[in-house]
Amino acid sequence: MKIAITGATGNMGQAVMSAIASESYIEEIRLLSHSPKRTKKLLAAYKKLRKKIVMIEGSLANEYVCKNLVKGADIVLNMGAVIPPKSDQSPESAIECNEAGANALVSVLESMKCQPTLLHVSTVALYGNRSEPHRFGRVGDPLLVSPFDIYSATKLRGEFRVLESRVRRWVVFRQTAMLHRNMLTDNLSDGLMFHTCFDAPLEWVTAHDSGILIRNFLRRVHAEDLPETFWKRCYNIGGGPANRLYGYETYNDGFAIIGGNTKLFFNPGYNATRNFHGVWYSDSDELEQLFHFQQQSSTDYWNEILKFHPIFKAGKLVPKRIIRRFTIKRLLKNFNSPAYWAKHGDLARLTAYFGGKEQYEELQKKSWKEAFLPEKYDPESGICDNETPVFYGYDIHKADSEISLEDLKSVAEAHGGRLITQTFKTGDMYAKVEWETQDGERFTATPYTVLRAGHWYNVIYSENVWDFDRLSKKDAVFASVWYDSHGKQENMRYSYDENFQAHAISIYEDTHHLLFGNGEYGEDSKAV
Repeated sequence: MKIAITGATGNMGQAVMSAIASESYIEEIRLLSHSPKRTKKLLAAYKKLRKKIVMIEGSLANEYVCKNLVKGADIVLNMGAVIPPKSDQSPESAIECNEAGANALVSVLESMKCQPTLLHVSTVALYGNRSEPHRFGRVGDPLLVSPFDIYSATKLRGEFRVLESRVRRWVVFRQTAMLHRNMLTDNLSDGLMFHTCFDAPLEWVTAHDSGILIRNFLRRVHAEDLPETFWKRCYNIGGGPANRLYGYETYNDGFAIIGGNTKLFFNPGYNATRNFHGVWYSDSDELEQLFHFQQQSSTDYWNEILKFHPIFKAGKLVPKRIIRRFTIKRLLKNFNSPAYWAKHGDLARLTAYFGGKEQYEELQKKSWKEAFLPEKYDPESGICDNETPVFYGYDIHKADSEISLEDLKSVAEAHGGRLITQTFKTGDMYAKVEWETQDGERFTATPYTVLRAGHWYNVIYSENVWDFDRLSKKDAVFASVWYDSHGKQENMRYSYDENFQAHAISIYEDTHHLLFGNGEYGEDSKAV
């Protein structure tokens, strides 16, 4: 078997390289390299693979590079991604890799006579902010990417391109929050750590287990024992019940290795109260049943971190006020932290992440005794779904073979739109179907993409504009999740301009209230 890999130097990519190092059936590994320094380090780590590796240098967004990468490959693993915080620091890089890169790769595969199989790694970020009463999610849930999260927006567009492609055999794995060896150092370099809501449901998986998943996937592809029904579907990668935590608990576990806890290092007002991305997967058992990869718990991970970074043990001897000052409080000055937004009048982000400046300021007055902290999830409880179901507009438990024209019409109407196509063969989930949105825009997508994968076209698919407040007023599918953390009275339209300046426009009747990222109002706007 010959494989082509993007993202091999990333955290998941390195875990995959480690997992497949001894796989004798792999004859050649073609790696895309955009960082010679990181690639050199990778090659030094996996000397066994050197003879098998062919390096391809260049950008994933370059079709010529993609052609060279996939030449002769039996399978392509697209793990390449620019993720936070780098995607926040360099939005152009996220667009180039996550969106333009996916488009270029798919276009090249479509043009090939002998197409390789494609595994595209997507992300939990597509589901956007999740909280009570919809802590659990599954493939098919509405995709409400969080405002100003350029990572999730570009990954959404990239995934849609894969689903609607002419690639004959593909599969999408939506990766959950991943525990990797560099997580602590990565998070202590940017204000991103303050984006995680304390009540955000996070189902973790370790990088090690992700690598085992891909290795076992490759083994079954090589053995040709995967059923045909496995392909052309999306799956959620999760760590299972033992790895379902809230944001607050995750910080607690991390600080415990230096003898601390969340309350010692954070104030309740440091972190966003919404607009993050995380969910517990009610269907994370699907991939586990196929590939048996869930080996490590979050506890195992933190024990491994202590072995890999023994210096953290010394943290128990250092006064916690010193650690807080030099590791946490200094990040409050970072451009990506809410405290920075408040100081510099970034009303757009304060609205997106807290509901507004007033809400942010009220939160700063709260003590931990007044803060809301959810009850810990009990993995032995057997609870793996929401008491309040997500609304899909049709019976999501129907078999593919039973999906009818009426189901398609029902889903379109639930979104506030309509089905244009009037003839449909029951069960033909990959037929090209035409739909119309509530705004009168028409788009083509298969029933699988819309019903089973949760995509529904809106402005975020073409522009960096998040318009879910307005859309949810007529879209019952969006509304069933969006209003968990947003008020029905809210009417904000979030966007980036060409310079990635954050904006938020509030529409009250005919008056537009424009909140710039720098806290100023537009000339023709009226403050309310």
